[in-house]
Amino acid sequence: MSIRTLDDLLAEGVSGRRVLVRADLNVPLDKETGAITDDGRIRAVLPTLGALRDAGAALVVCSHLGRPKGAPDPKYSLAPVAARLGELLGAPVTFAEDTVGDSARAAVDAVAPGGVVLLENLRFNPGETSKDEAERGEFADRLAAFGEAYVDDAFGAVHRKHASVYDVAARLPRFAGRLVLREVEVLAKLRHEPERPYVVVLGGSKVSDKLAVIEALLPTVDRLLIGGGMCFTFLKAQGHEVGKSLLEEEMLDTCRDLLARSAGRIVLPVDVVAATAFAADADHETVAVDAIPADRLGLDVGPATVAAFAQEISGARTVFWNGPMGVFELAPFAAGTRGVAEAITKVDGFTVVGGGDSAAAVRALGLDESSFGHISTGGGASLEYLEGKALPGVVALEN
Repeated sequence: MSIRTLDDLLAEGVSGRRVLVRADLNVPLDKETGAITDDGRIRAVLPTLGALRDAGAALVVCSHLGRPKGAPDPKYSLAPVAARLGELLGAPVTFAEDTVGDSARAAVDAVAPGGVVLLENLRFNPGETSKDEAERGEFADRLAAFGEAYVDDAFGAVHRKHASVYDVAARLPRFAGRLVLREVEVLAKLRHEPERPYVVVLGGSKVSDKLAVIEALLPTVDRLLIGGGMCFTFLKAQGHEVGKSLLEEEMLDTCRDLLARSAGRIVLPVDVVAATAFAADADHETVAVDAIPADRLGLDVGPATVAAFAQEISGARTVFWNGPMGVFELAPFAAGTRGVAEAITKVDGFTVVGGGDSAAAVRALGLDESSFGHISTGGGASLEYLEGKALPGVVALEN
């Protein structure tokens, strides 16, 4: 794989040149106040933006946020992101109130070397996500006109064949930002040459969401530890009753097959925290997996499972973790995720947090981010890379 990097662009010289940067500023917002609740993705792009600004480039930054329907929607505006980005950069960020319209054009024309413009949410324009190549290409033409070079530092979006990720790269000299380069290097190591023992920890809601990555990882891992809502379909496949826990009936045969083929490499919980309702104040108790009450649902793995998982993790040289062990957002059901995460921080080896809810859990639980080898910014992109899929945004950067 041959990709030109940010350092290659800096070596060419960017002083006085406009650089279009695709960032992943898709941060979570409070539904009531609209305030940013986790600015991790903004912080992740700062090294690339800082290097370009220091070299005298004029920056035009673009991103999506949420899933608007191809038209402006105030609840998905990047305006609060522009304000926070300015705070973190310690410099003003001009916010364009559209993507490629009059406001964007005026802001781009006025940006000076070292200055930063943030365009409004790319997905407010239907051309960004269109499956019609002509419509997507027309939008890409207008975006590409804002830059003399293109830097992709949006790893969380590289698995999407969108205009700003895929088509713009064909229209400008293209380079990988520092975040994208680091992500690809880390995941390539996991996919091709993990140091053993190699332990993967998977959580999240549904087996169907993780089936492809389980199939891809099963031949290569030494242990696959499964928690979260998805574990109950596996437990049911083993013959346990799971009460009102999340269950994918249509996946039971698949889980039986995976367990049979795993030769003991798949490790499931031995106890869970079962509650009367999906609520922080619900009555709950820790029970063995063969004793889940019919009127309760599992919302976390139990302490014996945390201890068993921690034992498996402790001997690993490589650990990849994607998906919480329970409903960590509710305090009574956060202990499983916290315990497993803390076990990963103690590994004497290479550890990777696979983005998405796992990365959010690390920050929400107040864990030391530096205790992990790498925290990915792209949950979906990370999983698709490990599945062996070609990521359109990475393919577009290749020479």
